[in-house]
Formats: sequence, structure tokens, C-alpha cells
Amino acid sequence: MKSLLVYGFLVFCRALTMAMPPPIFDPNPPPSPFDPFEDETDESFLASPIEPGTLQADILTQQEIFRVSQSSVSDDVTVLMDAKRVDYGLDRLRARLAGSCTTEMLSGPGRPASVCPMLLPQNTQGTLYDGFITAGGKEYRLRIQLPPSRELNRARIDCDWRLQLVLQDKQDIFKQRLEQSSDLTTFLVELQNLLEQTSSQQSSVGPPPQYFTQLVQEIDKLGWDRLVYIDPSFRSLQVQCRDACQREHILTINLHNQYPQMTPTCTADLPAKVNFKWSQQDSLQGVLLQFEKALAQYQDFWNIMEELDKSTWVLEPEKPSYKDTVRRITLGNNASVQITVDPAHPRMLPECRFLGADHVINPIKQSLNANLHCWDPGQTLLPNLQNVLGVDFPSPANSSKEDFNMACSICYAYRLGEEIPDKACDDPRCSRPFHATCLIEWLRALPSTRMSFNVIFGECPYCSKPITVKMTGAR
Repeated sequence: MKSLLVYGFLVFCRALTMAMPPPIFDPNPPPSPFDPFEDETDESFLASPIEPGTLQADILTQQEIFRVSQSSVSDDVTVLMDAKRVDYGLDRLRARLAGSCTTEMLSGPGRPASVCPMLLPQNTQGTLYDGFITAGGKEYRLRIQLPPSRELNRARIDCDWRLQLVLQDKQDIFKQRLEQSSDLTTFLVELQNLLEQTSSQQSSVGPPPQYFTQLVQEIDKLGWDRLVYIDPSFRSLQVQCRDACQREHILTINLHNQYPQMTPTCTADLPAKVNFKWSQQDSLQGVLLQFEKALAQYQDFWNIMEELDKSTWVLEPEKPSYKDTVRRITLGNNASVQITVDPAHPRMLPECRFLGADHVINPIKQSLNANLHCWDPGQTLLPNLQNVLGVDFPSPANSSKEDFNMACSICYAYRLGEEIPDKACDDPRCSRPFHATCLIEWLRALPSTRMSFNVIFGECPYCSKPITVKMTGAR
């Protein structure tokens, strides 16, 4: 009875083993009829007569048997070999390698893998290599088949269309490097150097002659007196233009090698971005006309901002440009207001941010809220602001900028990186301004300082009166 049970168990195990699926990875898979990595030597290739110093297979042409389809370059490259489609990827190369090559074949001094890690041997004899060569930050598909004697001048070398394009004018140099190399590793080093030199030369090629001819003709139409600057490569130029109030504006135009087929890039000192329209029939004169049209839209904005700059003490920016829409104007008593003007509607109420001690800015805020109905869009910005804020801005005509020292009372500097003094002591007898960063560091060093959530409570460094400061995420 026991023997029957054992026999039945063995039969069951045998049946279970036969029903199991094959392993996911077979280190020695059977060769596929379309496998380009078979360990076979091309007998027809070896049988053909070879003249000394010639290359069996030149860089790939459309008639070659090993071609890469230009329309399907991806991680899994589609290869046409003997009119049979074979899909492969780098993982398959490694899988094939695992069953036929040893670690010594992949690395070590003098091995091809030490120069091109992605160019892998496909047989144990080391006569067939397939993979990628890297040069100039790019990868190129490459397949090298050596005869049993491993003579490089009898090698068969196939590549993808991109490598063919790079070396299309370097056939003679390519063959010379191949013949002069003592082994495959040396040749791969020479090939990498050749690819890097060729790529750098192609990237530095300048525009065609007709580019310069057309550019000179267009500058003639603009007028050479309007040309402020042009770089030695003739790819970037600056053109001068004056608006209705005779303000001088500079338009910078960056041209592509394929100009006018490629749209030029235009930048200017304007408060808003201008979308220049372009077609292949356009010219620099058309771009300048669009720029002049854009200038006309901002005349009222610039007039209003110039009035503020001339009639008030502007703390920021120190040297306003035509694109700046923000002004920080002093109010006195270590207080200031920062206004942001809409360039499309410069006579409307701007966005206001008040900086200073609470006892100084709180009455001004209350006046603003109470007098909003008095804003007159028919007037310019300066009289409207003085009317609704209930203050007279200090003017260069009756005061000096040194009277409104806004430097930080801790570091004695006005600007700390991009930060300005925007915190002040609330005591009317003190009102010292501080950078928030300086004040936070100062208060952290005091044992009496308290902190609740993101607010620090401490004492003013000068008058010892209570002072608070908020900590932001950046701090």
C-alpha cells in the first residue's frame, strides 16, 4: 500500500513539473530565424576579394542590408536587415550577452567596452559588436563585424542614418583612421574624436552668403543712422526708435541662420510683452513698424510715470526704466508707499502697499478707504494720490533725499540682496526702519524673545519698546 502511495505521488509531481510554464528568462534562448545577433560569420562577406587599404562596407546607404528606419528612432529601434523587420532594445542586447559573453569580454584595459560601454560583443570570438557609440553628447547606432583574423581593414561597419549624416563628408578620413588603428579599441577612440570634431564644426557653421546680402539690403531701407549696434556674427542688432515725445527706445533683434524663414526674436524695454507677427515675406522694416505701433500705446503711461519721478522722491527703482510699472515713494517719518500701475490703464487707482510704522501708515490707509469715491480718472496719478491719501509727497524742489534715510537701523544698508527695510518700530518717538531678516536674527539672539506660530515678539533694538515681525517660509 505504501509503495502505491509513493508511486502515485511521484506521478503527480512529474505531471505538475511538465505543466509548469517555461522560465521568464532563458540564458541560452534558441536562435530566431530573424535574429541579427546569431554567432554566425558572413561567409559571403569573407569570400569576396578585398583589396588592401579598402573598406568592405562604407557608411550606410539605402542599398545596405543593415539600415535603421528614420521614422522610428526610439528606445526600441526598428531595424531592417535583409528586408526582415527586427525589433530590439538595449535590454535584449544585454540578455543575449548574458548567455554568450563573460565579464572579461566587457571591461578592462584595451577592451572596446572601456571606450564604448554600450557597444557589446555578440559572440564569444569577439568578432561581432553591436550597440551604440557616444560622442558630443549623442548616441549613434553602430555594428562592427570583423573577420576571423580581426583585421580592421577587412571589417564590415554599418550604422544608422544619423551617423551617416555626420560623416557624409568624412569618408576618406574615416577609412584612414580605420587602416591606421592597431586594434578595435584604438579605432573606436579615433572614431569618437572624429565625431566630436565634426559635430563641433557643424554647430559653428555660420549663415549662408544670401543671409548677409539680404540683411545689408534691409538695413539700407531702415537707415544706417538708426542702427545702434550689430555683433560681429551679424546675428544680433539693436535699432533705435523715437516715440511721439522724442523718448529714445532700443529694439534688440536676434536673427536665426535661416532668416527670414525662421522668425527673429525681438526684445524691448516695454512694460508688457509685444507679440510680433512674422511671415517669410516680412522684413526688419515690418518689425520696426510693429514696434512703433506698440510705443504709441504707452505714451500716457510714460507721461504719468515721468511726473512721479520728477515730483516725488522715488526710493525704488533707483534708475527707473521704461518697462518698470512699480514705484516706491517716500511719505516721510520713515514711511513709504509702493504703487503698481497698470500700463494699459495708467489713470486708474493703482495697487498700493504701505511700509512703515503703524502709527504713521494707519491714518493714511483710513484716508484712502474714505476718499476712494474722490478718484478722478480724468486727472493724472500724482494729484489723485495726494487727494485720496490726504498727504503731500515730499518733493525734490523743497527737500533733500538725505532727509528720508530709509537704511536699516541694524545693518545700516538700504538693500539686503533683494530685500528693503519694510519693518519699523511702532513707537512714534523711534520709528526706526529694519530689514525683516535683520530684525529676526537680532530678536533670536535675545533670551526675552517669544515666538507664536510664525510671529516673533521682542523688543526694539533702539527704544526697547515691543516689536513684532512675521517669519516667512523663505526665512
